[in-house]
Amino acid sequence: MKFLRHAINRLFRLIEHSKWVFLTLLLSVALGILLHIPPVKATIQDEYRVKAAFIYNFIAFTQWPDFAELNTFTMCIYGKDYFGNEINALEERTINSIPIQTKRLNQLGEIRQCQALFISRSQYIQLTSILDSIQELPILTIADSPDAAEKGVMINMHLEQNKVKFEINLKSARNVGLNISSRLLQLATQVYQ
Repeated sequence: MKFLRHAINRLFRLIEHSKWVFLTLLLSVALGILLHIPPVKATIQDEYRVKAAFIYNFIAFTQWPDFAELNTFTMCIYGKDYFGNEINALEERTINSIPIQTKRLNQLGEIRQCQALFISRSQYIQLTSILDSIQELPILTIADSPDAAEKGVMINMHLEQNKVKFEINLKSARNVGLNISSRLLQLATQVYQ
């Protein structure tokens, strides 16, 4: 556990210092070695610690319109919080010198204040109405539910052979003016256009 935590913290530091140079290397390592969760010891906490690291990468390699005007970047979780304190580690990071704030939301109306939104699998039944409520806003939507990318979520994570992998709905991102790095697109298992 300490090795994984140390490796994820090191990954964050490397990305902040030279994200374009190390992106391919870091995400390859993250996808391969660091993100391997042994089946015997796998816990939901381990899974969501790794997913929190992925979320930081998703944010770091996405461009928002009018990003420079932000004082704080707000990363929201809507629905049951499986991350616990793991997602709070994002608050120790910045995106282009802008501090990250994490918020847990209980009401659909609060979503408009977010720049990135993790839609918990507990809200899967409401996925269509959630996406409809923000369809024209530049909010990066992230989930870890079956078929979420096909339904319009921009980035959907899933476990495959105890490794976190992700797919991207590029059409959904472009429709609201978000630009996802081509390097991130190359690492996706599926890109919906």
